Amino acid sequence: MIHRFFSFMLPVLTVSFGLSSCSTQDSNKDKTEDAKLKESRRYDLSLRDRLEFFGKLPSVAESKENPITAEKVMLGYTLYYDNRLSANNTISCNSCHNLAKFGVDGLQFSPGDAGKLGGRNSPTVLNAAFHATQFWDGRAKDVEEQAGMPVLNSVEMAIPNEKFLIDRLSKIELYKMLFAEAFPGEPNPINYVNLRKAIAAFERQLISPSRLDKYLGGDSLALSVQEKKGMMSFALVGCTSCHNGALLGGNSFQKFGVYQNYWEETQSAKHDEGRFEHTHNEADKYFFKTPSLRNVAETAPYFHDGSVKDLTRAVEIMAKVQLKYTLNENEKANIVAFLKSLSGDIPENFKKSPVGL
Repeated sequence: MIHRFFSFMLPVLTVSFGLSSCSTQDSNKDKTEDAKLKESRRYDLSLRDRLEFFGKLPSVAESKENPITAEKVMLGYTLYYDNRLSANNTISCNSCHNLAKFGVDGLQFSPGDAGKLGGRNSPTVLNAAFHATQFWDGRAKDVEEQAGMPVLNSVEMAIPNEKFLIDRLSKIELYKMLFAEAFPGEPNPINYVNLRKAIAAFERQLISPSRLDKYLGGDSLALSVQEKKGMMSFALVGCTSCHNGALLGGNSFQKFGVYQNYWEETQSAKHDEGRFEHTHNEADKYFFKTPSLRNVAETAPYFHDGSVKDLTRAVEIMAKVQLKYTLNENEKANIVAFLKSLSGDIPENFKKSPVGL
């Protein structure tokens, strides 16, 4: 009898203990999650007065001078991927600004049509339409002007002159159709101005919102506690003095090496004089356009000369030479975590060559 009683009770007791254990685990998990939520909200409150340094990425990059149309974007999309925009049909815009790789090629310097390397790192084309100027030295005012310059650059795409390219494109049936559709009513729509406008219209579609935008839009859980810590450090250390606004950069020129020569830390072989090489103004020596930090975790190597491959090292160098501040290991880890929250993507269809090219 006793034996049978215990035989009957043991499964019951086992189930009871099991339920008790699960209940305890669930309770502990709830407490942990609650603690995390409280910590996250605490950082939300701390960041409240710092959010003025940041901005939500706009959803549209319109231009009054170059209104965007679907036909213009389609033409620009096709031109962007076409190797025939280079002298020997070897490279396209996408070769150096690969849209499947966040708008870069991952190289220190990009090879041109004849294989010769450029002198500065190719920046990402994503969100470039929002920049105040284009190129590291700001020599182009917008993406419309920028779009035509690499094509005619002897080191890059090496087309000898505008007429050479327009004559080439005018013989291609696809472009006869696409230019006519993009610029209806024009007697000679295949021209260099329209080529620049079309490529720029396409580039104005390359906008990559990230989790930061969700956070700035009111979603407190879009960023982790560590990312919020990094955002706080980013502001307190002084990074926002140059990297601010919706792009976290792209809107000013700053001297690279405020407190010491940048090459002492980067070990750069060439001491690039930056904007001075374009303006020949002594005051512009070693000044470069402050790059946007959007997608920075995906676009190594870093700086105008691609001299640093590691993001943590790049952050460390910037704090040291720009702010005269030595970051501790926690600050570096947290800032890098925050920078990773800036990674966003573009429509999948733009990451591959258009059908029919």
